Amino acid sequence: MPITQTDLTRINTFVFDVDGVLTDGLLYCFADGEQVRAFNIKDGFAIKHAISQGYNVAIISGKNEPGVRKRLEQLNIENIFLGIDEKTDVLEDYLYTQGIHPATVAYMGDDMPDYEVMQRCGLRACPADAADDIQEISTFVSTKNGGKGAVRELIETIMKAQDTW
Repeated sequence: MPITQTDLTRINTFVFDVDGVLTDGLLYCFADGEQVRAFNIKDGFAIKHAISQGYNVAIISGKNEPGVRKRLEQLNIENIFLGIDEKTDVLEDYLYTQGIHPATVAYMGDDMPDYEVMQRCGLRACPADAADDIQEISTFVSTKNGGKGAVRELIETIMKAQDTW
């Protein structure tokens, strides 16, 4: 289903998964058990810019790694939910406590753990390399892969539609 100007102009909140969205989904595993991911600096700039313009930004991810939390905190994200199995419950609690209507949320996910939670949001988005089932329910499919600027493209598209970029 095509995205409309109304879809873009009503968004005031961005929610992102981490692996496959903010990263390319690859994990580099070391002998000591540490798992390292690479984040895209342009995605980071867009997130910081959105926050500075008054948008809400939250992260809901199934993994819980200290390095990931540190990076997200460096981006000034306050609502970070890591190690989450039931993303829908966390999203609904976040929206309720913050007074955010689901129709004003853009959620970007890439795989089946995001499927149900995405359907609760006003704008469902995914990277170009997201799982087929996720692409089918998305109203915004980025031209970029996860970890390669998909987050930046979503944020920039929405903010430009609202004259806040």
